[in-house]
Amino acid sequence: MAAGDDLKLLGAWPSPFVVRVKLALSFKGLSFENVEEDLGNKSELLVSSNPVHKKVPVLLHNGKPICESMVIVQYIDEAFTGTGPSLLSSDPHERAIARFWAAYVDDKLVTSWVQSFRGKTEEDKSEGTKQMFAALQTLEGALRECSKGEGYFGGESVGLVDVSLGGLLSWLNATEEMSGTKIFDPVKTPLLAAWAERFSELDGAKLALPDKDRMVEFIQKRQAQAAAAAAASQK
Repeated sequence: MAAGDDLKLLGAWPSPFVVRVKLALSFKGLSFENVEEDLGNKSELLVSSNPVHKKVPVLLHNGKPICESMVIVQYIDEAFTGTGPSLLSSDPHERAIARFWAAYVDDKLVTSWVQSFRGKTEEDKSEGTKQMFAALQTLEGALRECSKGEGYFGGESVGLVDVSLGGLLSWLNATEEMSGTKIFDPVKTPLLAAWAERFSELDGAKLALPDKDRMVEFIQKRQAQAAAAAAASQK
């Protein structure tokens, strides 16, 4: 990290998208100022830094904002090429493959996972769960192909897809505990199950991933608030 580089992350600790950025910063060994946002009362800095979406995460690099989690992760890798491990391969084809699977995580896994607990009906939620497990099966195959027999989507070390999926781990682990349903099933998706354990034990991941028990408590609180709001609206 060059002298004079100032990194400030506007985020909210439960956000898996913020966690992605923290993972990238952690793996690269970059120091940064963490600014916790109150999403119910967004700061002027957040609104002015991301005027289009007004969402976290936002990374400020020497005062210049970068928005959207995977855009930020790739920016970090490009802006600090001489610092820490590279998250993207130097090979153009391998970079393209990594970007494809990182996008797949958002397009298929995140979307279906959100539907599994936010669906309007039980049928919607059930369909979301079905699609989530289908996406995990596809990612199992992607890990087999991309890892080339090593431990990560990036091969011997973590890469873009590892950070993309890794940002979801605390939420998925909390979901497992609350639902009793194994998401990273050692029988159905053994490579992903082993990857999740391996990734979680990395020093960089330990620094960035929220504690599972804290996440469970947060989710339960949000569910209670939603239930109370729904009950109040019916009065």
